[in-house]
Amino acid sequence: MRTIFCATTLLLSAGSAFATGGIWCSAEDAAVKFQVEAGVTRGMGGPTFNFRGDLEILGRPVGDDLRKTVFEDSNLTQYWLDGKELRLLVYREHEVANTYSSVELTIVTESSEEGNYDGRYSLAIYEGTADTGGDGMPAALTGKVSCGAE
Repeated sequence: MRTIFCATTLLLSAGSAFATGGIWCSAEDAAVKFQVEAGVTRGMGGPTFNFRGDLEILGRPVGDDLRKTVFEDSNLTQYWLDGKELRLLVYREHEVANTYSSVELTIVTESSEEGNYDGRYSLAIYEGTADTGGDGMPAALTGKVSCGAE
């Protein structure tokens, strides 16, 4: 009887430790269109999982490698989520024919009501070539973003 009680208690407490939620953000304006999302565990430091997203920089030529970017788990380099703020830093490098470039998407929001976050995004676009080694100054885009969390 004691074994059954201990096993039941252990299973019930483990279920609450593995509870999950999610975060998501999106923006669409004249400069960019993007959406990102991830699962978030409750407890254990709140790590994310299954991060993914799509970014389209509307002002770039259609055939340009940086026009469309797909994000994966490894591209979410930092995140912060509490009752007041949701912040994300997403970074992705591109290499095509001796041209190295990257995009860095920073999202900073504050809670407008429970589960809803409004704020701003900034997108830095770095371009350079392997031959010159030049990084140059990044192009920067900014705008409004809406996010959610559960």
